[in-house]
Amino acid sequence: MKTKPLRFVRRGEVVSLPNVDPNRTLLEVLREDLHCTGTKEGCGEGDCGACTVVIGQANGDSLKYSAINSCIRLAHSVDGMAVWTAEDIAPTLATACAALPPEGAQSALGRPGGGLIAPARGTGVPLLHPVQQAMVDCHGSQCGFCTPGFVMSLFGLYQNKTAKGEDISREQAQAALSGNLCRCTGYRPILDAALAMQTLPPVPVNEAQVLLNLELLTHIPRGLEADSVYFSPRTLPDLLAARQRYPDAQLVAGCTDVGLWVTKMHQQFERVLDLTRVTELCRIEDYPHHIAIGAAVTLTDAFAALVADRPQLAEFAHRFAGLPVRNSGTLGGNVANGSPIGDSMPLLIALGASVVLMRWNGKQVAHREMALEDLYTGYRKNVMAPDEVLAWIKVPKATAPSAAPGRAAHAVASVGATEFSRVYKVSKRFEDDISAVCLAISIHIDNGIVRKASIGVGGVAATPVRARKTQAALKDQSWNQATIDHAMRTLRAEFAPISDMRASSAYRSTVLGNLLQRFWLETQGTALTNLRQLTPHSGTFSEGVAA
Repeated sequence: MKTKPLRFVRRGEVVSLPNVDPNRTLLEVLREDLHCTGTKEGCGEGDCGACTVVIGQANGDSLKYSAINSCIRLAHSVDGMAVWTAEDIAPTLATACAALPPEGAQSALGRPGGGLIAPARGTGVPLLHPVQQAMVDCHGSQCGFCTPGFVMSLFGLYQNKTAKGEDISREQAQAALSGNLCRCTGYRPILDAALAMQTLPPVPVNEAQVLLNLELLTHIPRGLEADSVYFSPRTLPDLLAARQRYPDAQLVAGCTDVGLWVTKMHQQFERVLDLTRVTELCRIEDYPHHIAIGAAVTLTDAFAALVADRPQLAEFAHRFAGLPVRNSGTLGGNVANGSPIGDSMPLLIALGASVVLMRWNGKQVAHREMALEDLYTGYRKNVMAPDEVLAWIKVPKATAPSAAPGRAAHAVASVGATEFSRVYKVSKRFEDDISAVCLAISIHIDNGIVRKASIGVGGVAATPVRARKTQAALKDQSWNQATIDHAMRTLRAEFAPISDMRASSAYRSTVLGNLLQRFWLETQGTALTNLRQLTPHSGTFSEGVAA
């Protein structure tokens, strides 16, 4: 068994590391091999954000920046990318001091801590990145353990917004920091820093140099990948051939689940097959009646496509883990993993999604398509053969508008006049938490009659499931309170959820029915069903946008 050298771009140069075990995480390599100890390990499971780094990939003539959790990201998965840590984003001290007069340079070098203050007096050359300087100015750090992670999440936001001349709102800053936890500051000064960083002198990334190095990496001979223990094919035929040859290899697609198996369950894999570089599977294809999402498309990009078709899914997309997890994880990986509390599957079931499985039969590519819920046979078990790969998720588009029933023209959940879709996630924390219950509903109404009902549920069975009995209770019925009351009783009785650390069985069953009632109210134009739409005003609650 061999491991190819791990190569990526850091500080404008190509880093090459030999003999990196396929089970090592990016965090381990950064801290232990490159001595980047600014990047911290907090939870080891992608929850706290202390380990956040930013990766860069070529996107045409520019770079795409993504904040990710290095603690659950396998190191070899960043081969061929650019990586930034908290140590990498400020101009080097030597570069900054070169702009100083001799006495200034001597003074800066003589300061405790290397003279890291910004800007260098009289030069306008900063010694800190605007993100770092804003954190200092706004007192955004106390114990400091989580600070590098916050800085890197803000650096990703800075590069994707400020560096492109776009303003950052407080809401956008909150979204960018959804994967970072702090127990000291109360977040307000960190959010202040997010707004302040865009007012400071810019420190640009030399994207031309990074892109040149990324291009050079593509031309470095990679050796015989077939002999490697970490295989990262670039084309779909190569992936399927490798899967046929190594059916026991561990498939990874973003590592947000597999990374936990390594860090928490201490699993070790003899061979890893990474599908995130397969060109065909990194695409989102638009067809007249459906969207086809490749299995290697990140959750961030996949949800962006779903929200573009159904804008009412935006809040749910934001609540699906923190941004660093969404930037790493893939929709295909989430579906293939099949967790009963995975949030994407209930939504996809309700939208009528199907999956495409592919394999190489020795002569040609063979594929089969099935409804997403039919993929699962038990707890984290599915119908895929050892040499099959989940390649595509196909999601029907929203229906065309027509007449709306009752007051539903004002419904916050409506897509068109006949389709009403919504997904509800109930968890202990609003952000970055796993569901106790997830309910997704899509109904089609014609002249006040439910012509089609599609309901997906998570957290109530060993697999994500379709609520078939409840669907039958709604179909061809008048869309009114009596129908909803009957459907609520049916939904509460349809499943026998377990009690665990997240919720009791009785709680889950009760909440399922309540969420169906909430859906009914929203289709009738009632807006005050979401606590995030309520803000305190003169001692009472009134409708508004959450702060």
